[in-house]
Amino acid sequence: MFIELQGLKIFYDFAGEGDTIVLMHGWGGQVDSFKPVFDYLTKRFKVYVFDFPGFGKSDLPPKAWGTEEYGKFVMKFFKAVNIEKANIIAHSFGGRIAIWLAANFPEMVKKLVLIDSAGIKPKRKLKYHIKVTIAKTGKRIFSLPIFGKYGERLLNNLYRLVGSKDYQQQTGIMRSILVRIVNEDLRGLLPKIVAPTLLIWGENDKDVPVSYAKIMEKEIKGAGLVVFKGAGHFSYLDKFIDFCLIVSKFFGDTEGIENYV
Repeated sequence: MFIELQGLKIFYDFAGEGDTIVLMHGWGGQVDSFKPVFDYLTKRFKVYVFDFPGFGKSDLPPKAWGTEEYGKFVMKFFKAVNIEKANIIAHSFGGRIAIWLAANFPEMVKKLVLIDSAGIKPKRKLKYHIKVTIAKTGKRIFSLPIFGKYGERLLNNLYRLVGSKDYQQQTGIMRSILVRIVNEDLRGLLPKIVAPTLLIWGENDKDVPVSYAKIMEKEIKGAGLVVFKGAGHFSYLDKFIDFCLIVSKFFGDTEGIENYV
């Protein structure tokens, strides 16, 4: 189903009864990214899931949004569907938005589960800075009139050579959003989170290493960390049964655990 927020058509779904849980997908994800989790949790909870603007079936943002703009969008979504306070389960990029919301509006977040969450700006190596310099230089050069209509094609080929996989897959406004988002460091917000927080990580996550999880565990008061052996960036799918059991217990649904087993 769709709802209009901030002039944008937003796709979302909900089902179930009981305490409210909101699922927030990662970069490049959509509602279906959480489908197995959604189907499991709706047996015991009222669960909402949506496509962030620019993803899935939702409209593109009107400009290059950052974490704050996406956070304010979530606040408007809560208000539109009459959510005052909810448990949040957020993966990767969605974790950024959940961190912002929990830190700035603690009254809206009951419990927080961050899965392989982004939010800490990595220390850049020399190789990264070289690629950025090449990209910026290439943009200046290929924008010169001498290259005419071929300039954009040449620049895109250069980006494919030096850009990350996520960057290569994006175009237009979403590429600008990605650049803005990945350069935001939310580490300073972590101590402001007061909601009970559970961190779930894949041992082999190469996108957001476990070392970042340990920083979050240290800086979010009372946070707990679970690391799934053999799992990657999508640890909640790689270890789906374990994930469901742990999350059920975190939300106090021991009956659900017994029925699932």
